[in-house]
Amino acid sequence: MEVETNLKHIRRNMEQACEKVNRNLDEITLIAVTKYVTIERTEEAIKAGITNLGENRQEGFLEKYEHIQDNVQWHFIGTLQSRKVKSVADKVDVIHSLDRTSLAKEINKRTNELKDCFVQVNVSGEESKHGLSPKDVLSFVKEMEKFENIRIVGLMTMAPHIDDEQELRATFRRLAQLRDMVKEEKLTHAPCEYLSMGMSNDYTIAIEEGATHIRIGSKLVGSE
Repeated sequence: MEVETNLKHIRRNMEQACEKVNRNLDEITLIAVTKYVTIERTEEAIKAGITNLGENRQEGFLEKYEHIQDNVQWHFIGTLQSRKVKSVADKVDVIHSLDRTSLAKEINKRTNELKDCFVQVNVSGEESKHGLSPKDVLSFVKEMEKFENIRIVGLMTMAPHIDDEQELRATFRRLAQLRDMVKEEKLTHAPCEYLSMGMSNDYTIAIEEGATHIRIGSKLVGSE
């Protein structure tokens, strides 16, 4: 697999999606999800120009973190167990899966710097997915004010893995509405400017609906 070739194709798709809705490509952060690939493939992605890497398991992240010394931004995008926060909190740059007070408490305890976090929202309501119910988002974000080392930079969701474009759009639009609701509160600890949404199968739709961070694995770096 040629990561560089894949990246060029994805960037073209990103550009076309931006043009459709009059957005600037510079507004979007492309995160290469490297959880299923080797350190060598991850290094190939970096060589191709990728500067943001996403991992969803503590063990896989730590293995890559120890080997990769390049100047990259590390995003933790998977469910983070409270007992594993200690080993990753000061190594990752952004956490995309904050969804409970106990996790916030542990992150706040284990980091010595302001940590950028996305609040994960289960917009689709699927039982298999983690995240807050949409109705609980605002109260949860307000509660985060008591944790001095946490900054809520945006909201994150995972859309259903389906081909129904209208349902995908509805999911992404709902997250954007929730983000706007939080932004209107003008909370110092929660600027909530960003939307982490869109993966390999739906990232162009997510961009058209306002995504600022897209998380792409298989179509960029493969799955093994």
